[in-house]
Amino acid sequence: MKTLTLTDDIKQIDVKKNPLTAEQLEVLYQLSGSYEALLNKRAQKLKEIEKSTLDEAKIKVLLLSHYTFLKRPVLLYHDKLYIGNAKATIVAAKAALDG
Repeated sequence: MKTLTLTDDIKQIDVKKNPLTAEQLEVLYQLSGSYEALLNKRAQKLKEIEKSTLDEAKIKVLLLSHYTFLKRPVLLYHDKLYIGNAKATIVAAKAALDG
């Protein structure tokens, strides 16, 4: 996030302090195509869960239960979603923001 140029008109949400609502998660789901795309597979809390039992419905519950299950950062800009901090994702987000 530090490498991105975020203008004042971009709303930032601290999901630690303000957890995702079901409505916000639904928007992210519609844009990403799956709850699994939003799942932080390196979350420490995920180690406590049997991964073989995870399906879209269970992942949705996890995403709403605790912020650590959400892959971050999430940038929604001009109806385009950028999820995570992979180099390609950050490059694409930066290009979109810089216009």
